[in-house]
Amino acid sequence: MKLNLLSCDAQRPDKRAIANCITEISANGNASLSHELTEILLEGDAVDIEVSDKNSGSALRALRKLDVDYEIIE
Repeated sequence: MKLNLLSCDAQRPDKRAIANCITEISANGNASLSHELTEILLEGDAVDIEVSDKNSGSALRALRKLDVDYEIIE
């Protein structure tokens, strides 16, 4: 499943928690890439990630908990 992370609406977004979440849910699981994607997301640009199907339900819950807005692409 592909997700488009649109924005983070948290007043004080936790960069480390968002990066860790992206690392855990993404199919590639690269920590340095996740930190870069988090920076891009918090600057206001959308980010595409690939999520393995077995993690899709927990991934969506984790993103909602961190106030990350997303849309499902596939």
